[in-house]
Amino acid sequence: MADFYQTGSITTLHRLGPSNVEQLERELCEYTETQPIALVLPCLYSELEGPALAQIVDHLTHVPYLKEIVIVLGRASALEFRRAKEYFAGLPQHVRLIWIDGQRIHGLLSLLINQNIDIGLPGKGQSCWMGFGYVLAHQQSKMIALHDCDVLTYDREFLARLCYPVGNPNLGYEFCKGYYPRVTDKIHGRVTRLFVFPLLQSLHRIVGPHPTLLFLESFRYPLAGEFTMVTDLAWINRFPGDWGLEVGVLAEVHRNCANRRVCQVDLAESYEHKHQELSAENPEAGLLKMSVDIAKTLFRTLASEGIVLSDAALKTLRATYLQIAQETVKKYENVAAINGLQFDRYAERTAVEAFLNGINVAMETFVKDPLGVPMISSWNHVVGAVPDIFEQLLAAVEADHEWNPNDPSA
Repeated sequence: MADFYQTGSITTLHRLGPSNVEQLERELCEYTETQPIALVLPCLYSELEGPALAQIVDHLTHVPYLKEIVIVLGRASALEFRRAKEYFAGLPQHVRLIWIDGQRIHGLLSLLINQNIDIGLPGKGQSCWMGFGYVLAHQQSKMIALHDCDVLTYDREFLARLCYPVGNPNLGYEFCKGYYPRVTDKIHGRVTRLFVFPLLQSLHRIVGPHPTLLFLESFRYPLAGEFTMVTDLAWINRFPGDWGLEVGVLAEVHRNCANRRVCQVDLAESYEHKHQELSAENPEAGLLKMSVDIAKTLFRTLASEGIVLSDAALKTLRATYLQIAQETVKKYENVAAINGLQFDRYAERTAVEAFLNGINVAMETFVKDPLGVPMISSWNHVVGAVPDIFEQLLAAVEADHEWNPNDPSA
C-alpha cells in the first residue's frame, strides 16, 4: 500500500488505489475545453529505433484530451527528419516536429545569438525550451506537459496522472512534478539516491534551512523528467542548458511560483527507462557528467540568492557529503534486504566516490566562474528583444512540416 504522508513545502498527490484512468481522462476531456493541453516530447532520432517510443506513440493515439503534440527532434539528418514525420503521422492530434538540426531552426538560433540572447547548448534543455516556445507561439494551449521518450513502462494512466493536477482548474496548481518507484530486481536511481539527496542534506547542514533547499528536498524524485506547467509560467521560466535541467527547472519554479501552487504526483506503480553508464573516470560523460552539472546548478542557484559558498564551506561540503552518502548506502542495503532485492555494495560505494569526484569538479568550476554558462533566456525576454520571433518560429516549423526533400523545387 502506498503511503499518504505529506512532507515538505509542497503537496504530494499519492497513488492510493487501483487504476482510475477512465475517470481521469473523462474529467480531463471536460477541463480541456477551457484548459487545452500541449504535450512536448524532446526526442533524439535514435529513440525512434528503440522499443519505448513505439509504445508511447501507440498509447498517445488513444489519448482524447491532448490539443497538440510537439516533438522536438535532435540529432537527425534530412532523411531522418522525413522518416520521423512519417513515424508520427498516425497521431490524431495536431502534431508538429521541430527539427533542431534543420537549416531554418538553425537560422533562428543564429538570429537570437546575434541579438545577445542566451540559447544554451544543444541538448534536452534547449529542446524543451524550443518546444515550449512553439506552444506559446501557436497560442492553442493553456498548459504544457513534458516527458521523455525512453519510458519503457509508459501507458495512458501515466500521462493522465501527470496532466490532471494542473489540468483540473479546481485544484489550483500551476506546476506539477512526476515521481515514481525506480525498482526492478534491484534499486535504481543512483544519482537521486546517492548524490542529490545527500548533497542537499549536506548543504542544509552547512548553510542552514534555506527556502530553496527546503523546496528541493520536498520532491521525492527531483530528477524525474516529467512535469506540467501553465503557459503563464512557461513564459517567464528560464531553462538550464545541461544535465542540471531538472534541478534548474525546480529552482526557477521556486523563484516564480508560490509553493501552494506546486505539487508532485505519483505516476506509476513501476517505471523503467534506459540507464546511463557511471563513467567514473570521465567527467564529460554518463552519470559523473550529470552529477557535475547538477552540483554546479545548485551552487550557482544558492550563490544567486546571496549564499556565500566560501572555500572553507566547499571543503566542508565534501566531507559532509561523503559521510551522509556512505550512511545512505547502508540504509538502501537494508531496504534491499527486507524486500529481497539484489544489492551491490561495491557498486554503490563506487558511485559515491565518483559523485564525490563530481562535486570536486563542480567546485573547481564554480570557484573559477561563479556565473558559468548563462541560463537559456525566458521567452518573455526573447520576445522583448525580437518581437516577431514567434511568427518566424511558426513559419520555420510549418515550412519544415511541408518540406519534401524529394521535391527539387522545395
